[in-house]
Amino acid sequence: MSIDLKTASVEPLRRTFDHIEAKLGPDKTPTRYQEAVWGLQPACNFHYRPTWEPERELYDASRSALSMDDYDDLVDPRQYFYGTWTLQRGRQQESQEKNFDFVEKRGLLSTLEPAWRERVERLVIPLRHVAWAGNTNNSYITAYSLGAPLSSACSMQMMDHLGIAQYISRIGLLLRDNEMTVLDDAKALWMDDPMWQPMRALMEESMVTRDWGELFVLQNLLIDGTVHPLVFNRFDAELVQHGGAVFSMLTEFMNDWFAESTRWVDAVVKRLAAESDANKAQLESWITGWLPRVQGALQPLGDYAFAGRAAEVIDSVIDELQGRAQKAGLNF
Repeated sequence: MSIDLKTASVEPLRRTFDHIEAKLGPDKTPTRYQEAVWGLQPACNFHYRPTWEPERELYDASRSALSMDDYDDLVDPRQYFYGTWTLQRGRQQESQEKNFDFVEKRGLLSTLEPAWRERVERLVIPLRHVAWAGNTNNSYITAYSLGAPLSSACSMQMMDHLGIAQYISRIGLLLRDNEMTVLDDAKALWMDDPMWQPMRALMEESMVTRDWGELFVLQNLLIDGTVHPLVFNRFDAELVQHGGAVFSMLTEFMNDWFAESTRWVDAVVKRLAAESDANKAQLESWITGWLPRVQGALQPLGDYAFAGRAAEVIDSVIDELQGRAQKAGLNF
């Protein structure tokens, strides 16, 4: 007895939803990311205007000086939607927890020279407030920006900043054997220490910036693009020279996150600039206007961390930022 096995191929009648096909083209199979973010922005059938701003629509293009024919073009090159983002962050969380456990069980931070322990407490731990402001700012962009690709990515950026604030807090607790006074002292530095007041003023002003496009540039390009390289790259390298290599284990997430966040921020800025000359001019105007303020907020931190080398280090950070902007098509 013989058995003849045959296979049949069934062609799907349609590959995706109509609104995805209209953007992607016929007979093309979309990615899960494209199906997750394209076409989700409500555009009609609103029943009321915002009670707090009745002169605007719920999703109003006039909330920013920037404009796009199709806000769905502001895609994330990482292709993060909720599923892929949570899987990636889950893996990073497991790795980071192992690092913290390893450092805590062996008391490795005790090898840090006392003077450099103080520098970490004064320079790094107050950054939890900067990260919290980044959380608040990206929450605003999520609420008022247009297009699900941008708003969903900003919601993830918002939670990433919250995670960074928590990691910084945990580093402080490890420095003082879980004494909560380290967080109180960091808040006192943030509120009263002259070194921190330019940064505090900058973050407070950012939190009342109403144009979501301007806030995106200020927070995600300028502030994150200078603070993270200064502290978690340059200052980290200084710590390594003084018995602080273990600090790099505790800030691994910050460095990995910044590298991938940079890809997304640069891609969004590049696409906004390419949309129109008006967008390009507006982006350049915002960068030109805010960059001196950002650099001024960095200066006291650099003076404390790098002493006589502060100008050189800060200039290198600004040069990197300018290089990113130029690759995105901006000149300033």
